[in-house]
Formats: sequence, C-alpha cells, structure tokens
Amino acid sequence: MSAEAKIKALSEELKTHNYNYYVLAQPTISDREFDKKLKELQLLEEAYPQYLQENSPTQQVGGEVTKNFNTVQHSSRMLSLGNTYNKEELIDFDQRVSKLIGGNQFQYTAELKFDGLAIALRYQEGQLIQAITRGDGSRGDDVTANVKTIRAIPHRLKGDFPSILEVRGEIFIHKTAFERMNQERKKNGEQLYANPRNTAAGTIKLQDSSEVAKRPLDGFMYQLIEGNDTHLDHYQSLQKLKSYGLPINKDTVLCDSITEVWDFIELWDKKRKELSFEIDGVVIKVNSRLQQEEMGFTSKFPRWAMSYKFETERQGTTMRGINYQVGRTGAVTPVAILDPVQILGTTVKRASLHNADFIAQLDVRIGDTVFVEKGGEIIPKIVDVDKSSRSSVSQPTLFIKSCPECMSLLERPDGEAVYRCPNSSGCPPQIKGKIEHFIGRKAMDVASLGEGKIDVLYQAGLVQRPLDLYHLNYDNLLGLSKTISEGDDDERIVSFKEKTVENILVGIRESINQPFERLLFALGIRFVGETVAKKIAFHFKTMERIMHATLEELNAVPEIGEVIAQSIKTYFSSEENRLEIDHMKSIGLNLEVEEKALSSNILSNKSFVISGVFTLFSRNELKKLIEDHGGKNVSSISKSTDFIIVGENMGPAKKEKAEKLGIKMLSETEFSAMIED
Repeated sequence: MSAEAKIKALSEELKTHNYNYYVLAQPTISDREFDKKLKELQLLEEAYPQYLQENSPTQQVGGEVTKNFNTVQHSSRMLSLGNTYNKEELIDFDQRVSKLIGGNQFQYTAELKFDGLAIALRYQEGQLIQAITRGDGSRGDDVTANVKTIRAIPHRLKGDFPSILEVRGEIFIHKTAFERMNQERKKNGEQLYANPRNTAAGTIKLQDSSEVAKRPLDGFMYQLIEGNDTHLDHYQSLQKLKSYGLPINKDTVLCDSITEVWDFIELWDKKRKELSFEIDGVVIKVNSRLQQEEMGFTSKFPRWAMSYKFETERQGTTMRGINYQVGRTGAVTPVAILDPVQILGTTVKRASLHNADFIAQLDVRIGDTVFVEKGGEIIPKIVDVDKSSRSSVSQPTLFIKSCPECMSLLERPDGEAVYRCPNSSGCPPQIKGKIEHFIGRKAMDVASLGEGKIDVLYQAGLVQRPLDLYHLNYDNLLGLSKTISEGDDDERIVSFKEKTVENILVGIRESINQPFERLLFALGIRFVGETVAKKIAFHFKTMERIMHATLEELNAVPEIGEVIAQSIKTYFSSEENRLEIDHMKSIGLNLEVEEKALSSNILSNKSFVISGVFTLFSRNELKKLIEDHGGKNVSSISKSTDFIIVGENMGPAKKEKAEKLGIKMLSETEFSAMIED
C-alpha cells in the first residue's frame, strides 16, 4: 500500500474509532491500541507531509492555550427565535407568514432544535479561520482554537466551495458520551457535570485546547449566512453545506403546510428520547430565502422563523420557605426554597415566585407540595400546588412590608406588579447591583471584575458607586480577601493577589475608551436597555443634549415612548446624577458619539432597503457602502424609505408596495454610479 493510501486508510479508521468512543461510548479498541495507531499516522504524515489532511485526527488534539478570548463583531446579528408551546400559536404564526408574503405559495423547513451552544464559523478559501460564540448577539468570543479540536468540524472544506463562507450551528455533547464522562468523574471522586448543554458551553470556553480535545464535543450546522449560494432556498443551502463536508442533521424536512409541520413535531415529541443527543423542540423556517428577506426581522426575532418548544418535565417537591431578593432597581423578588429535586438532569433547589400577585393567584404556602418545571427548560418555575395534601394549620403567604436588606418600607407603584425598595442610594444590593451592571459585558465591559470581587470592594468601603472604580489603586487592592457565600452552604474565597490586581486595574483603565452608547446603557436608567441606549445616543449625539432634552424631544426619538422618556427625564432631574455626569467628564469617559469618518455624505438623510440577489456586490458590501456614504439601512419598506436597491428575484409583495408608495428603485449599477458621482 502506498504512503498516501496508508495515511488515508489510517485517518478514516481513527475517525471511526473516535466516533465509537466519543459519541456512541462503545470503543472497539483499547486506548493503547488507539494511541499506537495515532502515533503511526503522525510518523507517516511527518515523513510525507504532502499527504497530510487538514482534518486529520492528528490535527485535532489541541494544545493552544488562550488566556483571554478576544471579543469579535458578528457579520450580522445572531438573533434568538420566538417561542411557542402550543398548536394554536403555531397556526397564528402560519397566518402571519401568509399575510406578510401576500398570500403567495411557500414552504417550511422543520428542523430539530438542538440543546447546545450556538456557534458561527467562517471559512476563507476553504480554510477554517474563525469560530465565534453567540455572545450578546452582536459580539461573541473567538474560540477558534477550541472548535478546531471538534472532530465533526472540518478544518478545510471539500468540493466546489466559495472563497468566503460563513455558517452557523450548534455545538453539543451526545448523551452516552456525557454519561461516560460522569462515570469517569464519579470513579475519580470528582463533582459530576450537571447536564450536556452546560458542559458543552463550559468546555468551549476552556483556556487549554488540549483539554477541550479530550471532551466529546460534536456539532450540526443549520444556517448559511454568507457564500456564493445565498440565492438557494434554505433546504437547498443545507444540502450544499453537506457537500462541503460540514455536519448537517439528516432529519430536516421540507413541509408544504403547517399541518405537515405539526406532524413532524408530534413525531419527534415521541421519538426524541431515541436520539443520541438532547433536543428541546423543533425550529420552523420559511424555506425561500427571498421570502425570508421580504418578511424581515423584529428587533429581537426573524419574522420568518419560529421555535416550537416541547412540554418540559414536571416534578413535585415541598416548598420549605421563601427568600426575598432585592435587585439593582429595588424590585423585590420572592424565591421559593425547595427540597432538592432532579429536573432534566439538574438539581433544582429554588424557583422564582415572581411577585405578590403570583403568590396570591397560586395561593402557594410554606409546607405545600408544589410542581416545578423549567421555563424554556432553563429557569425553574412553580406551576401548580397540590392543595389536597395541605396541612389544616397552613396559613396564606403574606408578602413582606419592609426591605429585607435595609428595612425601608416597600412601595408598589401604580400599575406595577412588583414591590420596590425606595432606598436606591443606601440599600446594599441596589448599590452593588448598579456597580455590577456598570461593569457588565454590554456596558463598560470590565471583565476582570465580577459579582464576588464587587462584594469585597463594597464591604471594604472602597466602592460605593460605579465611578469609585476609577479611583482604585494597587496599594488599596492588594491583599484584600473575603469568604463569599454562594448559597446552600457553598462558599469560596475571593482574594486580590498581584496578578488579580493588575488585571482589574488594566480592565478599569481600558473601560475609559468604551463608546458613549455603552456608557449610557451602563448608567442603569430604568427601561433603557442596550438597544434603546444606542437609539438615544445616536439621536442626540451627546450626554449634554440628552440631559437637557424635553419630554417632547425624547418622545420624538423613534421607538421611544412616554414611559422611557419620563424615566430618562426623572433620572437627569436628580442633582446626584447630574454631579455624577460632571465626575465622568473629569475621569475622561466618552460623553458623546464618536463620529465615523465617511467616504462622503452623498447619501446623508437617505434610507435604503436592499432586496433580491446581486452580482457586483454582496448584501453586506452594499450595506457598508450605504453607511460609508452617510445613508441608513432599513429592513422594511415604508413611506419614509427613499430608495430600494433591487437585485434579481425581488419579492413581488415588496415590489408592489414600493410601486404603490412611489419609492425609487435602483439597480446595483445605478447605485454604484450614484456613490461614484
């Protein structure tokens, strides 16, 4: 046998053994025999490097150590999906789809919803160059070195692949492989892993890729984002990805009606326990990519896709007590303390009781037998009470009157379901919560700090408000130490050693450069989330203008209603908050939007919709050109749209609406001429 043939045969044999070991948990050779064959392959590849395969088993053992994962911008947002739990809502979705595409014919794809970790993969000239976690949807962590250890994911594509390809999918661990991991940990006296999903998510963030390589990660790709084949329907694009060597789940089907989708859901609700991996539902997508484009997105979800979640597991247990937790906005949340119960592979000891109205409606009492589910199979919640077994001396639950932390009398604002502690400047969990929000990833992003360290700094009297962070120094941090309680008798020691202190101070220093919109979000103004903060920042441009804006001016910002406007006005009417803004100036934080240098302003105040398939530019290139010349990209057509850039196969409903509104349509050649002029 030639060296090339021997290398190929050994590679395929070792891949089969890997699958048997990691996925099926049924090894057919000993570890010693496997290592011997792997060494033989490695020696052959060293002797004949011209025959080394990119996805050879020898290339997936890891070894790279990543001290800090770089945060990377996604090419387009990784959005979540809207969820439904019943057939009626699925039919409503079908009717919305039909209405949005003007009654035209359409198909769905029905796909298994994998319970794992979302990932984006980028290939250049067929080579895997980047793997990014979902993160916050806009930015994620670069985990390329770790993903390269996953045996199912090719380092190099095969076939007629495009020069640039981006796909998205899910990383997970097979059930039998997970059980094998826990058996080994139990034998070694180590703490068992909670469930496959959390273990997969934790594994992909390990710093040593050689350790990642030891874990049985697998993956399926489910969406083409960028490549030469974006004109294909969704189902066709999956088959194309399969031809490139990417792992695709074989159970995805095309459906001609929502009835066929429902049949698929019912089938897999019964068969899901037969699968080698965990699923928690079915994903339904409109198959035509042009129709997807025509339907567009909300601020959170694509309008053309829906997730149907299977009914979750329910378990009964006893409620032993209620703890009341105070959040950064002063909201008091009751939490049920439960006898430990296993649900979907995890031990549940607590469950949210939401608010006083929820407690009253459910009439849940201490000592009751309660039934617990995991909302979305993640968050435990009490869904029912067995009142037939209730003690005759049981008493109704009365919501507390005073804050459990600072003893201030609680208030319940009109129209709200929650009680709040009004002592925003003196209640410890509110103070610490504001600081934790300020340093959060979507805000000032001081990754070297966290809840435990903030607690230590607060207890030491060093940080009583967010801006105190910028006055910390090496001498007052070094040597700090505190035992932090994490509930259920679990404790850990947080200590500030030399390297820890250096990392904290570097993180705080670097946060000074965060853009204005992140600082605005970091302030923690009620109702002002990340998206709202961006809209307000880019509308008013400076903190000064926001502070002095009238209610009418705030209301005039698109998608900013009266409630948000009033909340912003109330925040800046506080003398204490205005003094904090002055303090920010002295620190050097960014209090205005940093304007990007434009190629020109020829498209200033013009809004564009992009529709169809193009030959001169990709859709992302067109969007960038619009922004580089001062224009604005919008996803849907309205009377305020100025132009539509039209490619081949523009959706008929979108074209009809554009003609009705008299919106000018440009070819990509006409658009190119417009910006060149």
